[in-house]
Amino acid sequence: MELGQKLKEIRLTERLTQSEICEVTGIKLGTWKGYEYGARKEVSSGELLKITTHPRFMKYALWLVTDQTAPDCGQISPVIGQ
Repeated sequence: MELGQKLKEIRLTERLTQSEICEVTGIKLGTWKGYEYGARKEVSSGELLKITTHPRFMKYALWLVTDQTAPDCGQISPVIGQ
């Protein structure tokens, strides 16, 4: 699964609009849309850190970068599409 699709799944699982997740993470709306719509294939390390270190989204960090989960450690995947 492309990283942009994973970001969308996180957003949908958390029941956030694109504007809301951008407000929470500090990522520009145009940048976020580029990820979700596939216009941007790569996510910068700075943007990735804004997501993986945010307390609300840390639980998806392992899945986001490795496709793995570790529920015993609190690392899960979103429920959308499963």
